Amino acid sequence: MSISADDIAYIAHLARLQLSEAEKQEAALNFKNILALIDQMQSADTDQLEPLSHAIEASQPLREDIVTEKNQRDDLQKIAPKCEQGLYLVPKVID
Repeated sequence: MSISADDIAYIAHLARLQLSEAEKQEAALNFKNILALIDQMQSADTDQLEPLSHAIEASQPLREDIVTEKNQRDDLQKIAPKCEQGLYLVPKVID
């Protein structure tokens, strides 16, 4: 795929850029190089490769699942306005 001067002018218009002729030629060359790199990457043989879920194979170290605080439910329910059978009672707000 090649990029023409009209394509560069259209892209510059969309980006609201004013490019000189030299800048347009440089942009066209840069686009051409990028597209050539994409073509080169697409021609690589990847049939024997497995897809990765992430670009970097890393694992998340996890801490042990150990209880570090005591159960304070009874203490907290003592100061609540209304509790019944271990549940907080709240007034009905929706009919």
